[in-house]
Amino acid sequence: MESIVVVGSGVMGRGIAYAAAAGGFHVQLVDVQEEALQKAQGEIETIFSKGVQRGKLTEEQAEDARQRLFYSSSLSDAVSSADLVIEAVPENLEIKKAVFTELDHAAPPHCYLATNTSTMSPTEIGSFTSRPDKVIAMHFFNPVHKMPLVEIVRGHETSDETAQAAKEAAEQMGKETVVVNEFPGFVTSRISAMVGNEAFYMLQEGVGTPEEIDKAIKLGLNYPMGPFELGDLVGLDTRLNNLNYLHQTLGEKYRPCPLLVKYVKAGRLGRKTGRGVYDYTAVKGGVTK
Repeated sequence: MESIVVVGSGVMGRGIAYAAAAGGFHVQLVDVQEEALQKAQGEIETIFSKGVQRGKLTEEQAEDARQRLFYSSSLSDAVSSADLVIEAVPENLEIKKAVFTELDHAAPPHCYLATNTSTMSPTEIGSFTSRPDKVIAMHFFNPVHKMPLVEIVRGHETSDETAQAAKEAAEQMGKETVVVNEFPGFVTSRISAMVGNEAFYMLQEGVGTPEEIDKAIKLGLNYPMGPFELGDLVGLDTRLNNLNYLHQTLGEKYRPCPLLVKYVKAGRLGRKTGRGVYDYTAVKGGVTK
């Protein structure tokens, strides 16, 4: 495997593109919005620079990876010679259906198609193609350049060959892997969504402030980030979308907290909008309730 295409240049897509280029792959990052691509290029350059400063990469390694990374607004052109495509568009089934339908027509027959979904069914996504045996979920974690795990999720039709190819690609990017069978929410998203939702219920009930709840979870349960810090990082709208899907598929215990719904309706989505549970427009660490 030599060529990887990443579809979607948001936080996850650009992180995956960086990891793939640093891992030695020829990479194209695709987005229909030129402005988004330019922003992604700037963010990726920052990751390269910090990686060199911290000794994670040599300057020569960083430059080599930069030379392997390209940016495109044409999906069909980008995937025409791809060995693996990793989709990282928003968690919306209709958007994913449109992407995978186009991928199925434009990518070569040997190409594997992966979705970076954290909750959705790779079986259903595979059904949008004529090659469901070559469709799999590769769930990366945010921030991709720091988080060591890729959760590889087999759909009902996913072949052993596809699972092995996804595993080897992730490992070449320097990641640890777990290979699991499909069930709504997989392993990590079910636990993370439940913890994040419960934290919102505790905030709604006045159990503690966001800082106190985050600190308790980090120091008491040894989590690297508190549930509110993580929610603001991944986006509260993304968290709500995941919970809505899990509520529909797994039942009442995943019903989204009303306070989380209120935050999303108010446009307080987290770091990307400047305000979520925490206020990033004011003093760092400030809190809005």
